[in-house]
Amino acid sequence: MRGNKGKDTKPEMLVRAKLREEGLSGYRLQWHAPGRPDIAYPGKKVALFINGCFWHRCPRCKPSMPKSNQEYWIPKFERNVERDRRNVEALEADGWRVHVIWECQLNKKNREETFSRLIPQLRVELGRMIPPDFEG
Repeated sequence: MRGNKGKDTKPEMLVRAKLREEGLSGYRLQWHAPGRPDIAYPGKKVALFINGCFWHRCPRCKPSMPKSNQEYWIPKFERNVERDRRNVEALEADGWRVHVIWECQLNKKNREETFSRLIPQLRVELGRMIPPDFEG
């Protein structure tokens, strides 16, 4: 399990590259807020969590449960899910807008759709709307 990175994962790097490409830089990494969001815009109180499907138990792709040592894994995953829920609630209670992006939403098949929903929403929340006559 030591090989499981806590930051700078491939999905995180993909999202950060897209944010920069779209001109949405200025974020902070692992910001000191409940749950330590992977990407945060503290001034605008916008947080992004990029969750791995296996460890955070994605509700979309429903990853399989390990076959052995289930008395360890089941409570572990339940704690992870509960911790994630509490962190999102704490941020929202403090006025943050929270986005959870799942690893499966970033695979090649779903990536374009995910970003086509996320980027415009972030532009609004961050006050960085593109003028209608912009032809960049």
